[in-house]
Amino acid sequence: MDINELVHKEQLMDEELQTLLKAKEEGKVDFILIDVREPFEYEMAHIEPTDMLLPTSRFQEWFDKIQNLKDKNIILYCRTGNRSYQVQQIMKRYGFKNVGNLTYGIVAYSGKIAQGPFEK
Repeated sequence: MDINELVHKEQLMDEELQTLLKAKEEGKVDFILIDVREPFEYEMAHIEPTDMLLPTSRFQEWFDKIQNLKDKNIILYCRTGNRSYQVQQIMKRYGFKNVGNLTYGIVAYSGKIAQGPFEK
């Protein structure tokens, strides 16, 4: 599967996200990686590099603010893939075109993990 097909997949496995992150670093693909967990979860461990931290518990606060991203490639993740899947389904219902989900979440991710507060 080529990189452009991969970035449009709805459910991504660990290795596929790692491939996409490497391609993004090399400038071959563009997407926004969003963690939908809580800030304390992010601080304990997060995928490096995460572009946004948008906690599911504050969905109503941030959802209106990201409407300008409807045409962007977005990949969501959480701890096990459940919260991010739910957010993905809502985003798709509201017109977001390319939203992927890390199927088994960060617990199954074997790529680069960092610790510390969100700083973007």
